[in-house]
Amino acid sequence: MRGFRPALPILLSLLFVALAGAAQGQVRIKDIVDVEGVRSNQLIGYGLVVGLNGTGDKLDSAIFTRESLVGMLERLGVNTRDQVGKLSTKNIAAVMVTAELPAFSRGGSRIDVSVSALGDASNLTGGTLLVTPLLAADGDVYAVAQGAIATGAIAARGGAASVTRGVPTAGRITNGATVEKEVAFRLDKSGASLRLGLRNPDLTTARRIAAEINKTVGPISKALDPRTVLLELGARDPIDTLAKIENLRVEPDSPAIVIVDEASGTIVMGDKVRISTVAIAQGNLTIRVTETPQVSQPGPLSNGTTAVVPRTQIQIDDGRDKKLGVLDSGVTLRDLVASLNALGVGPRDLISILQSIKAAGALQADLQVK
Repeated sequence: MRGFRPALPILLSLLFVALAGAAQGQVRIKDIVDVEGVRSNQLIGYGLVVGLNGTGDKLDSAIFTRESLVGMLERLGVNTRDQVGKLSTKNIAAVMVTAELPAFSRGGSRIDVSVSALGDASNLTGGTLLVTPLLAADGDVYAVAQGAIATGAIAARGGAASVTRGVPTAGRITNGATVEKEVAFRLDKSGASLRLGLRNPDLTTARRIAAEINKTVGPISKALDPRTVLLELGARDPIDTLAKIENLRVEPDSPAIVIVDEASGTIVMGDKVRISTVAIAQGNLTIRVTETPQVSQPGPLSNGTTAVVPRTQIQIDDGRDKKLGVLDSGVTLRDLVASLNALGVGPRDLISILQSIKAAGALQADLQVK
């Protein structure tokens, strides 16, 4: 017993580390599922932006902007229908306005909107969006947007050069729309059952969620498919039950996937990726030709002429410094990255290597190339 006491703190420390590592991969159920019926709705509208500093649409080419301007002025009591040809302002632009109506939005609440140029306007900075109804898929108006646009972009132009940072033809209006119509949905009157939808469908994760709910709340849950978990509430209150469920923690599972974006050279690999025993050698033949012509001047009083003398340098890199690397069977993502980094492989070359490993049947994962 005397020899056991000094080892007790060490055992407790190891147990604490093991429990911390196990809990580190767990997430709340509310972060990986959605309640069926609780969803947002997309809104869209067509409007006009005014107050631009000569960067708006050209009315001669943007017919829709000109007709919208004439119609708006007529509604305000200004008749310009007979003088359409004289309208030449460049301080107005036609835009598309989009927004997302969150679930349980109430009348009078505010939501953000995005504004994007529809015509040939070059910059929306400093403009003001006029009253714009926002419609849903059913054609009804659910919100009305208006306000000053913030693009967060910088555009400067001179006589010989121009500088643009960001996208000046698109911007946002924070709290720029007022909700006028609510989407009818009562979560407390949803009935005797509810469905939870996994954002990343996986059968193992669905069963873990159902098991954790049954363990904590009671036998009310069952996994129907990789995406759906059914909750049989019975006489239970839906709000109270969901409040208890959403903070429960489970460890989500995920398939072994490698995603490759060839356009940007981005590679993303999950921690479940495994590779069978394979040997990799990477190296390319590179020939670099550099032309540095020099001017040859004749000597004084030599009656010679000035001539251009070519100077050519040729460098050849045959990849001799690249070595053959061996990856053992069942290596993890960390081992794979460390081995390929040791070979000096860049992202572009890594894409070709992963495709070759998959073609050889050694990559035990789904390779998705975009």
